[in-house]
Amino acid sequence: MLSRSHELLAARNLHPGNIMRSSATLSCSCREVCGLVTDAAPNTVNRVVCYCDDCQAFLHKLDRADLLDDQGGTDVVQLAPASVSFVRGTERIVGLRLTPRGVYRWYASCCRMPLGNTLGPVIPFIGVVTRAFEGEAQTPDQLFGRPIGRVFGRHAVGHPPEGSTRLNPWLLARAIRMVLGWRLRGKTWPHPFFDRTRRAPNFPLTTLSAEEREALRPLCGPNPSLHRRR
Repeated sequence: MLSRSHELLAARNLHPGNIMRSSATLSCSCREVCGLVTDAAPNTVNRVVCYCDDCQAFLHKLDRADLLDDQGGTDVVQLAPASVSFVRGTERIVGLRLTPRGVYRWYASCCRMPLGNTLGPVIPFIGVVTRAFEGEAQTPDQLFGRPIGRVFGRHAVGHPPEGSTRLNPWLLARAIRMVLGWRLRGKTWPHPFFDRTRRAPNFPLTTLSAEEREALRPLCGPNPSLHRRR
C-alpha cells in the first residue's frame, strides 16, 4: 500500500526524488481531501496557538471541538497562499463565515476538518490547523517547529496561558513582515480558495445569521456556560 505522502505525489505525477525537502502533505481527517504545501519550514511560516472566541465558535459549529486544546486554543500554521495546493477532493471543500465581514473559514464537508482560514486575497495568508499535517512520515513539530506564540488569551477557557493576553510586538512584527514579503514576492497567487480573475471564492460559502453566531457564544471561553462537546 502506498504511504500517504507517496499517494499524494502520484496524484501530481511527481517523483519523490524531485520533491524539495521542505514540501509537506496535508489532509482532512478521513483523507478525502488532500493537498501539498511547499516551502514548509520554521523560518518561512508562523505557528501560533489562537484562543479567540471566533476560532472556538467555528470548531464548535463543525462539531470538531476535539481540535481545541484544554484551554480552547487552536494550533495554527500561517502560510503563503501560493504555497498551498489541493490535489484531491476539492469538490468537498466548502466555506463558512461567522459574520458577513468575518474571516473566510474553509473546511472539508466529509469529516468537517478545517482546511484553512483567510481574510481574502488582499491580505495573503492562510491559517491551517496543524492536525492537518499529522501523517506517517511527518509531524507538525518536524515541519514547523514548536509554536512561537499564543494569542487572544483573554478568551481562553480557564486561566490564560502566560503571555497570551498581551500584545506581542515581536510576533506581530514577524507576521506583518511575512505577509508583506509574500505579497511583494507574488505569493498571493495561485490562491487555493479564490479565483484570480474574479477575486471571488472558488467554493460554496455560507454565512451564519446573527442568531446562529450568538448561539455559539456560550460554548466558548473564557467561561463556557454549556457543556463543551469533545
